[in-house]
Amino acid sequence: MIRFGIAGFGLHAAKRLMPGFYQAANCRVTALSRRDLQQARQSCAQYNIPFAFDSTEKLCQSPEVDAVFVATPNALHRQDVLAAIRAGKPVLCEKPMGMNAAECQQMVEAARQTEVLLGVAQIFRFEDTTAWFRDQIAVGKIGKPVFARSEFSLAVGPQHPRTWIRNQALAGGGPIADVGVHCIDTLRFILQDEVVRVSAQARFDACTGDVETAASLLLEFSLGTLGTVLVSFQTEYRTPLEVVGTEATLRGDDALTVDKPVALELRRGTAVETSTVSNASAYARQVEAFAAAVEGKTAFPVPGEEGWQNQLILDAAYRSMRSGQAEAVPRVKT
Repeated sequence: MIRFGIAGFGLHAAKRLMPGFYQAANCRVTALSRRDLQQARQSCAQYNIPFAFDSTEKLCQSPEVDAVFVATPNALHRQDVLAAIRAGKPVLCEKPMGMNAAECQQMVEAARQTEVLLGVAQIFRFEDTTAWFRDQIAVGKIGKPVFARSEFSLAVGPQHPRTWIRNQALAGGGPIADVGVHCIDTLRFILQDEVVRVSAQARFDACTGDVETAASLLLEFSLGTLGTVLVSFQTEYRTPLEVVGTEATLRGDDALTVDKPVALELRRGTAVETSTVSNASAYARQVEAFAAAVEGKTAFPVPGEEGWQNQLILDAAYRSMRSGQAEAVPRVKT
């Protein structure tokens, strides 16, 4: 049984992480940290978690914690991951992994030097939806992928409980950083290919603070597929995913969701094959996979290098917004 400590026990931890831990069989949460110790104790009482701390550093030093899940605001990821690494604790970091690629590189290299396990919590890699897309493409069901489209929109106004998400200094960006990273990672995963260039345009609105409110990205993949990513903080929750190949098309209207069953389509001419999957166990699968890696049973499928590569793409997208040109994406140093 792997005992996790959650650093930064806020909305995401309460709404998404804890239900996943409740489902998991080989791990549980024994500690959490919040900046306010009284609030940390209240959260512990509410979720029956034994130990409360007012800093990530103290949580990482606890002998009651085997592994650390970093769920603090983006600007704190680097310092919190490095605190876990210094304590010799395997660490799973929320996406986006850092504020920029240099931070991600520092985290990855520190983990390598100390041989501490570092993973990034790209939750949709643990979905049945993305597994279906990846498998269909891998066996050639659609021929050669020509276009791939991933969208992710949600409403983030002034009353949104994650107030920091509209603050550039804490979030690093708007929907590109927050949910665009999901789209980018999903396309990389299902296509089993890497982005070589990015073009991006964005719109800004006073309601979303000093970050972009909506954006479109064009991703050029090494094998020739053109990917589009559309993200927004202005609309209802929607996450369509589509891949158009030379022979057929794959589609899911609500592909990146864990809240309800997802209808999937394989279209070839007028023939349509349909199936329905549930992603309800994705969060449990994620922490179970990390626990198995901590025990040395298997490698964690989303190591820190994947978070670093995603950040290189995010950085290129933000550069493109400023330059008005396509920007090259370097590859992670192995």
